[in-house]
Amino acid sequence: MAHVQREAATTLTNQQAVASRYRRHQAGVLLATSGSYIAYYIIRLVFTTEQVQLMADYGFDLGQIGLILSTFGIGYGTAKIFMGALVDRMNAKYFLAGGLYLSASLNALIAFTQDFGLILGLMLLIAVTQAMGAPACQRQIALWFSKRHRGAAFSIWAAAHNAGAFLCVAVIQLAGWCFAGSLPAVFLLSSLVSAVLATLMLVINTDRPASVGLPAIADYTGQREVDAQGQSLTTEVTTASLFTIFLQHILRNRVVWLVTLTSMSLYIVRYGVLSWIPSYLPTKGFSTSWAQWFVGVFELSAVPGVIAMGFLSDYLDGRRALLCLLATLLLFGCLLTYFTTNNRLLLTGVLFLMGTVIYAPLSLVGLMVNEAVPNYALGLSTGFMGFFQYIFGETLATALIGGLVQAYGWTLSAWVIYFATVTAILLLTSLVWQERQVRRLAAESDLVSAIR
Repeated sequence: MAHVQREAATTLTNQQAVASRYRRHQAGVLLATSGSYIAYYIIRLVFTTEQVQLMADYGFDLGQIGLILSTFGIGYGTAKIFMGALVDRMNAKYFLAGGLYLSASLNALIAFTQDFGLILGLMLLIAVTQAMGAPACQRQIALWFSKRHRGAAFSIWAAAHNAGAFLCVAVIQLAGWCFAGSLPAVFLLSSLVSAVLATLMLVINTDRPASVGLPAIADYTGQREVDAQGQSLTTEVTTASLFTIFLQHILRNRVVWLVTLTSMSLYIVRYGVLSWIPSYLPTKGFSTSWAQWFVGVFELSAVPGVIAMGFLSDYLDGRRALLCLLATLLLFGCLLTYFTTNNRLLLTGVLFLMGTVIYAPLSLVGLMVNEAVPNYALGLSTGFMGFFQYIFGETLATALIGGLVQAYGWTLSAWVIYFATVTAILLLTSLVWQERQVRRLAAESDLVSAIR
């Protein structure tokens, strides 16, 4: 009897030790992925935020700005699918930090040139290194958090996008105040801040549970995850070729396509609004300086709403598509107001609200695409969705809308954004049905497991 008691006590102690280590590493991973992505976004939005100053100081026109922004989107979207496939086979901790160091270095080089062609080339290279961030972060979060708590964790990380955008504006203002509005100083200071953050986050990050001797999250929690066909998604490694994985789990996966096209449509809305705030708001009576700050306001205002939506999706037992649909319906109403009113107080309020109703569904669809594939295809699913987000979504919202504004004004560009929003609503309606089917299959799987 004494031997049994000692063995039970030892088992309990081991379980407590594992739980304690798990919590510590989960906190470190969440902080590291969030902090790193804040740094990624400080780099990513410098050029967008400074577009008016670049036109004034370097002589670029709106078409050239749109070309650089669209080139970034093409480079980022193309690279993201390859970086996603690569990170599935590498240490995500070092992959994440490496991309950030490279981005910061290339961004600093922009400080030393005013040549349009050279800046275009540097922005393309920055886009490629930026593509290393999201797949690494999303892979780590999926491997460290169970589906029951993943919505909260993912939304906290997703809010780092918005915090990074606000800090980008803050860094720009700080550089302008300290260095008399010098554009080179803006690029150098943003690179320095990002490199420091990269170093700090590298210290506290961890690749995956197995790398520190912990069980996989599915084994640790006992929670099963299945796809729309009822197949398990918790396997972390496979001997299958990349082509087989891509064909079977991405190209032939109906849910992946629905989520990807939804995300692409929402990206048209996101960048159709965000990229042109500094140019659009002055037509409504705002100063250029205030318009720049509203880029940060638009981003930062989304943080509490995005996090709340993530927690709510967990509380509703993973009904993420339903929440996305409700948010996108509200988004459509906000867009109608944004493009039709001249009331600056109302515009300010709408921008605050739009931050949440754009970024909350964007955050959740990023999680939904990961939850539709096995764990060994997490990075690849992120990269596949990112390809469509940026090659079609951001490119349409920058190059196309920039051209439409130059030729016809803002009215026609607003209709492009309306159409994208309606498309997202229709796709999300289909995903709500798919979500119900997956929940039913997961319940049946849990029942079979319990009987066994």
